[in-house]
Amino acid sequence: MTDTIAQINGVVNGIVWGVPALVLLIGTGVLMTVITKFFQFTHFGHMWKETIGSLFKKKDILKSDDKHSISQFQALCTALSATIGTGNIAGIAYAITMGGPGAVFWMWIAAIVGMMTNYSENVLGIFFRRRNIKGEWCGGAMYYLRDGLGSKKHCKTLGKILAVLFSVFAIFASFGIGNMGQVVSIKESIAGIFAFTDNTTVNSLILGCILMLVAALVIIGGITRIAKANEKIVPFMAVFYIIGAFVIILMNYRMIGPAFASIFTNAFSMKAVGGGVGGALIKQAVTWGFKRGVFSNEAGLGSSVMVHSASNVKEPVTQGLWGIFEVFFDTIIVCTLTALIILTSGIVDLHTGASLSGATKLGLATEAFTMHFGAFGGIFMAVAVTLFAFSTVLGWSYYGTKAWEFLFGTKSTVIYKVIFLGVIVAGSTLTADLALDLSDTFNGLMAIPNLIGVLTLSGTVMAITNNYVQRKLNHKRKGTPPAPMLSFFDQIQKEQEEALKAEH
Repeated sequence: MTDTIAQINGVVNGIVWGVPALVLLIGTGVLMTVITKFFQFTHFGHMWKETIGSLFKKKDILKSDDKHSISQFQALCTALSATIGTGNIAGIAYAITMGGPGAVFWMWIAAIVGMMTNYSENVLGIFFRRRNIKGEWCGGAMYYLRDGLGSKKHCKTLGKILAVLFSVFAIFASFGIGNMGQVVSIKESIAGIFAFTDNTTVNSLILGCILMLVAALVIIGGITRIAKANEKIVPFMAVFYIIGAFVIILMNYRMIGPAFASIFTNAFSMKAVGGGVGGALIKQAVTWGFKRGVFSNEAGLGSSVMVHSASNVKEPVTQGLWGIFEVFFDTIIVCTLTALIILTSGIVDLHTGASLSGATKLGLATEAFTMHFGAFGGIFMAVAVTLFAFSTVLGWSYYGTKAWEFLFGTKSTVIYKVIFLGVIVAGSTLTADLALDLSDTFNGLMAIPNLIGVLTLSGTVMAITNNYVQRKLNHKRKGTPPAPMLSFFDQIQKEQEEALKAEH
């Protein structure tokens, strides 16, 4: 059964992650970068000031007075909980061994343009969000597909179809990238420490049941409980991992230069292995760099916008800025540190990325830590992976819940939560290869309708961005500033305008 699933998935994956899909993914980021006048570069300082720089200056960043919404920082932590997972560790190791060190360069490119894809998703998410029967904000690609794309001439049916497809793919993706892929990584890291050799299926099921029970305590409580949990887990786990990574890199400081050289030369080198193979290797580097970049930061999937839309923010662009920071921190910082750990530790060939010991994925990253810290290194990685992966499970449970809610209504979401918790147990019995491959496939399927929505609504993103720049950043502006663009819906627009005036 498993072999059959793997074969079918391999065929679908090859189509989903073919050249057209990669062009759509990166092309969307490039387009949004150009039409917003390279916003992620020209306003990087403003982004930093309005996100992390404002944490200790604006109380509404850390706390929401609205019981039906979460704070901007909680939204970021929950989004990061879903993105900072095994993709940052096992995924990067996988990219290097499969696509060579050059894959890291293409991962950076995917992140740079992905910043504006994520920005655009968040802007549209806030602009088209609405409240459900509980008074909670509901936003995401399914809403801007149905209400945004659907409002365009002759696109009403298309918008609805794409919204439904996105929601279906998001539910399955939550079982893959947000559940099984993470549970398998937790199992492998813990098994490595305790050296499970007998009754592995029994041990896996026991671990799966434990994870399910702990997850249930948080997931059943909804977004506020998930956000509160991730608000505590994410900052700790990020600092915990970054410190460990920096220590290893500094211990191997002589290899930092050669590591970067291998990244850049192998991203374009036509001499790798020889002759005509060079072009194929470059294609591998590009493909794996993009795939792992997306697996890590999820820009283009339309996933994190669902939790960003639950924020107490009024300005769509403000939440878009958090989206830029999310991709920057996840890929440019955390993923790069993982890549440097592997490339500076002497455990892979700097020309091909081949593992010298035969270890792959999580095992390769763990090898780097145990090489430098001994037995403690294995424990360190097990704790890091468990925190990273478990927080991802919590974040993706919310994404799947919102997709289910869109399809079947708010009252039925308890059914999804029960299924999701059951998949945790099932996922504990899978192999890492199948879990990662399934995740890749559903990521790609989810991205297609979302990116179509972002492209067709690119003019809306540009108008909202220009409106914000004119009101907030154009210091040479003369006359009365334009009215803010806060919501697609007149009633919500009025409410948010009044709230903004009250704040000032």
